[in-house]
Amino acid sequence: MDKNICFLNSNNDSGLLAFGGGEMRSLQNGGAIDQLSEFLDKHKGQYVFLCLSYDLKNEIENLSSKNTDLSSFPDLVMWKPECVVDIKKNALEVVQGEDNPHNLGFASEFLKDHKHSTQGKQNINFEARITKEVYLKKVKELKDHIQRGDIYEINFCQEYFAQNVENEIINDFYFNINNTTKAPFSSYFKFGDFEIFCGSPERFIQKNQGRLIAQPIKGTAPRARNPSEDKALKQLLKQDPKERAENIMIVDLMRNDLSKIAKKQSVQVDALCEIHSFETVHQMISTVSCVPKENLSFTDVLKATFPMGSMTGAPKYRAMVLIEAFEDFKRGLYSGSIGYISPNGDFDFNVVIRTMIYNARLKTLSCSVGSAITINSIPEKEYEECGHKIQKIIDGICR
Repeated sequence: MDKNICFLNSNNDSGLLAFGGGEMRSLQNGGAIDQLSEFLDKHKGQYVFLCLSYDLKNEIENLSSKNTDLSSFPDLVMWKPECVVDIKKNALEVVQGEDNPHNLGFASEFLKDHKHSTQGKQNINFEARITKEVYLKKVKELKDHIQRGDIYEINFCQEYFAQNVENEIINDFYFNINNTTKAPFSSYFKFGDFEIFCGSPERFIQKNQGRLIAQPIKGTAPRARNPSEDKALKQLLKQDPKERAENIMIVDLMRNDLSKIAKKQSVQVDALCEIHSFETVHQMISTVSCVPKENLSFTDVLKATFPMGSMTGAPKYRAMVLIEAFEDFKRGLYSGSIGYISPNGDFDFNVVIRTMIYNARLKTLSCSVGSAITINSIPEKEYEECGHKIQKIIDGICR
């Protein structure tokens, strides 16, 4: 099928599959948030799927993105799909579009064909855009900023990049990555020149039953095959003072962001520094929630909370200024968000990490990775953490 497809996969036999035609807009270079409001008003009461680029920050704050862009991803993608199928325990229900054998058949075949994908791995040469030496130097310089009090924490990222990647060899990339990560905010999005293969474990923000919920991740430890060793790694992460400090700083940032749009005294921390185990890593996750003020629009929520604190730092604005100064690539969709708005106005959006982005026109494949830098960061260990995160994704598709 040569039309748009989006699969939001919770990896618990549930998710949403959107496909077919329907109005889609890709926007760049200003005015995107205003057009998003118009698009959502036009399609109120319908499912709308969105890709939110990190660089939407420039419309929320007085910022810019001038670093090298080798992926050319739009600032915003908006889509009102022709057909949406709700998946619950492998039962399929058409919730938008025609409930006919063709649509149900496509959804069934899509899930069946790819659930047990055995596509062979490819020989793709990924290169880091910066050397280890440059990375270590930049982390030390960022720590100098922290020492001076400019920031408390910053998410510093680097891009791995492959060129001359032919379209025919990326078949089943998403499903191979998903089989590696089995993450709860996994997604696949195909439109125009782009395909996105996302194995994200992190929720950005959700609206459900009158409450906004954010679940920032800060703190990572590898998994081990030996159960006792794996349990020990999990316990070390839970007790690690640096990782807890990172997480708590972002929790405070999210509390502040939500307080801008919350009813008085409704912001609360539902879970602090809990350890969740995924296929490839243990993660430290907190949950912050609030009751939003009356008559808030989705763009009101976006302006208050985007980009997410876990991918920027604290204070957020100053961290984003330094991110632009120290990183050497335009983030684009990486550390942005993919998600949907439902007909009743509820929504759910992930954080785009553990992700590959393919541009068929340019034949490029991008995979970025980062970690939180604090005063207690050891540059070598931050480099190792990035390597561990990205290698698990690359191993999912490469020989």
